[in-house]
Amino acid sequence: MTLPIEREVVVETEHLSRRFGNFVAVRDVSFKVYRGEIFGVLGPNGAGKSTTIRMLCGILDPSGGVGRVVGYDVAKESEQIKQRIGYMTQRFSLYEDLTVEENLEFYGGIYDLPRARRRTRIDQVVAQGGLAQRREQLAGTLSGGWKQRVALACATIHEPPLLFLDEPTAGVDPVSRLQFWDQLHTIADRGTTVLVTTHYMDEAERCHRLAFIFRGELLAIGTPDEIVERRELSVYELQVDRPVEAAERLRELPEVDGASHYGQRLRVAVRGSEDPERLVRDALARAGNAVHALAPGRPSVEDAFVSMVREDDARSARRAPEAA
Repeated sequence: MTLPIEREVVVETEHLSRRFGNFVAVRDVSFKVYRGEIFGVLGPNGAGKSTTIRMLCGILDPSGGVGRVVGYDVAKESEQIKQRIGYMTQRFSLYEDLTVEENLEFYGGIYDLPRARRRTRIDQVVAQGGLAQRREQLAGTLSGGWKQRVALACATIHEPPLLFLDEPTAGVDPVSRLQFWDQLHTIADRGTTVLVTTHYMDEAERCHRLAFIFRGELLAIGTPDEIVERRELSVYELQVDRPVEAAERLRELPEVDGASHYGQRLRVAVRGSEDPERLVRDALARAGNAVHALAPGRPSVEDAFVSMVREDDARSARRAPEAA
């Protein structure tokens, strides 16, 4: 996956933070997003992804740090930002008692599109989203995948230079998710920057670059390949006599960052071992659990994320006694 040649900065944050009372939701986050890039913000629920997006959209003021979006300050020029971005949430936020076309008309009006231009853009986004046969259908009667298409059409009707998507595929079937991501790459290829939050690891692999956020902090940033390579993980897939027992035994090893069940196989991620294959075999042999098959696998973004979270948990555990 290649990055766009033009490196115009569309989003930039420096030490961005947000507190709610004593709770720090986002802490000292700094990154840049470039024109025509699909930039993924990855993390579990409650990690601070949505709070970060809401600050960048001008909905929430930062408690600290600075941010600039499409050339405007997020704290001082939020109204200018709102007119120049598209925004789509994980919940269907359109008018269910209006037809698809009426929703598009409404959003075109919100963004002050002249009537002639509005009609042209409605025809274009209907064609791009494959919505021609749904044009007169009430939005509330659409399936999840079709609602998603309508929401994306409404978010892009004014041709914003930047599109924010907050968990856009939550609750959507796998086929619709794939089609949605094809649309995102088409949009980005035309020059629109896309910033998307997700907790789906397979979706993260479809982004040009990623930022991993956990407990409100930025753990890593880079292309999917760069993030995986930095973790220096070795991954193995194996078949054993007692897989549940084997997974528990392997997770006890400090070098093992993850042991997950995939059908009849175990997938094991190892970091910090000179001979990871021998480490796995010896540990299971000591437990009297025979290994029937073992083959190397490709480390994934999910493996890297689990590894980083485990490392962060270990650091937090070490800091806890010091703070007590």
